[in-house]
Amino acid sequence: MRIGLILGILVAVIGVVHYGRRAMEFDLALVKEIPERTLVYDRNGILMGHVAGHGENRVSVKASQVSDHFIKALLAREDNRFYDHHGVDPIGVLRALVTNVKSGGKAQGASTITMQLARNTYGMREMSLQRKIMEAALAFRLEREYSKEEILTYYMNRVYFGSGLYGIERAAQGYFMKPASDLTLAEGAMLAGVIRGPSLLNPFRSMENSKDIQAEVLDRLVASDLVTRAEADAAKGQTIALRPPAMRLATGSYPLQSVFDLLEDYLAPHLIENGGLRIHTTIDEQLQKVAQSELNRHLTTIEQRPGYAHAPRSSHKDGTATKYLQGCVVSLDNQTGGIVALVGGRDFSQSAFNRAFQARRQVGSTFKPFVYAVAFDRGGLQPNTPVSDDPVKIGNWSPQNSDGTYRGMQPAAVGLVSSRNTMSVRVSQIAGIPYIRGLAYELKFGDIPRSPVIALGAFESTPVTLTSAYSTFATGGVNLSPFLISKITLSDGTVLYEHENAGKRLFPAKVAWTVSDLLGDVLDKGTATEARKLGYAAPAYGKTGTTNDYLDAWFVGYTDKLTTGVWVGLDHPKKIMERGYGSTLALPVWTEVMKAAETRPNFVAARLPGTRSGTTGGGGMLVASPVNGAGDPVAQPAEGGFGRAVRGVGRFLFGGSQR
Repeated sequence: MRIGLILGILVAVIGVVHYGRRAMEFDLALVKEIPERTLVYDRNGILMGHVAGHGENRVSVKASQVSDHFIKALLAREDNRFYDHHGVDPIGVLRALVTNVKSGGKAQGASTITMQLARNTYGMREMSLQRKIMEAALAFRLEREYSKEEILTYYMNRVYFGSGLYGIERAAQGYFMKPASDLTLAEGAMLAGVIRGPSLLNPFRSMENSKDIQAEVLDRLVASDLVTRAEADAAKGQTIALRPPAMRLATGSYPLQSVFDLLEDYLAPHLIENGGLRIHTTIDEQLQKVAQSELNRHLTTIEQRPGYAHAPRSSHKDGTATKYLQGCVVSLDNQTGGIVALVGGRDFSQSAFNRAFQARRQVGSTFKPFVYAVAFDRGGLQPNTPVSDDPVKIGNWSPQNSDGTYRGMQPAAVGLVSSRNTMSVRVSQIAGIPYIRGLAYELKFGDIPRSPVIALGAFESTPVTLTSAYSTFATGGVNLSPFLISKITLSDGTVLYEHENAGKRLFPAKVAWTVSDLLGDVLDKGTATEARKLGYAAPAYGKTGTTNDYLDAWFVGYTDKLTTGVWVGLDHPKKIMERGYGSTLALPVWTEVMKAAETRPNFVAARLPGTRSGTTGGGGMLVASPVNGAGDPVAQPAEGGFGRAVRGVGRFLFGGSQR
């Protein structure tokens, strides 16, 4: 036993000497330096900018300039013996060892603030005993070189607090719109807790998680006799006032902000904090610029129309919420699902709220193509099957057509191309509400109504979700999840992340081509002919959408290469304007973006495979004949493939006079 003890001491001494010598090789001045910037590139390798937070999104302050509430909370949470040790806390090590033995694992690591500073500065992240010993050796050096106040200052200015905020001063300003010197006990405890899990615990991401960790820190403060129980309870009950979404710290553009927000889903916080990343995105920078400028240009012309009732953008005052007409644009590469253009609003500097990802708005008639797709796939419906456009009533619900007219019997195609509400409701009954909801779930619309109102899009979704759903028609029934980041590397080329395409077939190709034929007629002969008048001549397919009382205006359309969705409305839903249709408010923006796409490599449109138009026998409306994947007509049964399916819905489908 005595020999074993002597050997153990000898090994420890050798280890201390070895790692002590290695620690001497590190440049201690690095603790004062700012990490290298992270650069962001578009799909063509063009530099778009850099991600804030890596080099400049921090403001250095001295420990004496930071609220004592935060410092106490930080020490209680991370290192309550900070002023009593010399870099390594032997009592903390012993306590952690006991806890780990009791829990049967590595529940605690006993890292002091000085050790964390060493780890963060020199990027030592591997989980090993050697790394821990090196941390300790470096901590001893740091404590000999710098005072406690200096170490605390360097740590507080370097640590990451989530949402692109580095250092305590930036975190206080970013979350609470105040300097670090003014942080309350409640705010200080919350920020101290965020450090352990900045991507999940920060209040922008989850206030519930932030409050939970705040309570834990406050309890530690009480246990350390740094605050009273009454003070802690009062802090727990304090209402936390966060910076409003429209005024949150920005990184220069909607794509760059989105890149930073998404980084936390792909990389560990220390990799983000250390900077020096090269992020390759799916954005086409030239198309992005067109989308941003055209959205603002068109909405400015709308604001200048006689009788427009809302305050224009020109009256906006900096630092206030944007109450003017807003919109967003999303363009997706149909081959991959990559986001080619991402415009979350008219002016990022005035509102960083990304409406493309975050605004949930009623989708209205833009959902109708999915109703018809299910009816074509499962209900036996064909485009030339007659469906009644007469008034319809289900329970107490009696939807009306937008023009107030009813046309009697019409081919089913007319219901989609002309966006007839009564026909679409009847088609939804053929398709089956459960099947429609099932498709909507697969398209990630979320939980939507179980009632027939689903046929008219009486539910909310985000523009990026709706645009992605439409791309499924362009890909022959395969849905590709939208993504923005294609690859992340270190500055030396080491790959940290690379996107892998994964698609899921949701309906047969022939259904996709049939719906696309009809949506092509929407542009050529339906509610979106304005696109042709504005000079867009390429083969394209799409649908307008206008919700009740003109609260939301949509156009979502696609070519074989690109799918683009445009939404226009007010952030707090109000009637935009009388007759504020999607064809008036959203379609012109879509048209200019798609015209610009025709000048970009890889986005020149061709007719989708399998689409073919024919003519009806009446009314002059182009109606698609069913085709197979090769574009050949499919032989039709005598009853249009619909007879057996329709007998079960009888009078509902054909109207009250049908026998």
